[in-house]
Amino acid sequence: MASNPIVQYVVLRGDLMSALKWPIGALVAQACHACSAVVHIFHDDLLTQEYLSDLDNMHKVILEAKDEESLVKLAEQLSSDGISHKLWIEQPENIPTCVAVKPYRKNDVKNYFKGFKLYR
Repeated sequence: MASNPIVQYVVLRGDLMSALKWPIGALVAQACHACSAVVHIFHDDLLTQEYLSDLDNMHKVILEAKDEESLVKLAEQLSSDGISHKLWIEQPENIPTCVAVKPYRKNDVKNYFKGFKLYR
């Protein structure tokens, strides 16, 4: 299904680096934590299994949320619509940092992410 690939969307807060001055390594760690957690939680899901069956061709889209409010709003919308995801909350600070969606067919979830730009 090349026209509708399995993809994992990851949305990371941009203000962590710009306003809060987190180092890039800490940001990468947040995305890694969220991706690892969501794959673990939904490991038995058929699309997750298919996604993991071809490790050399996994497709992720890393997007930027401008702040905590926009990230939490996205997580709430995903929950409301039954879209499986993990909102990563960094501890012990209790700071929401990243949302990772379990692997889905792109066309099934892409509309949730139209308001977000690629993370740069």
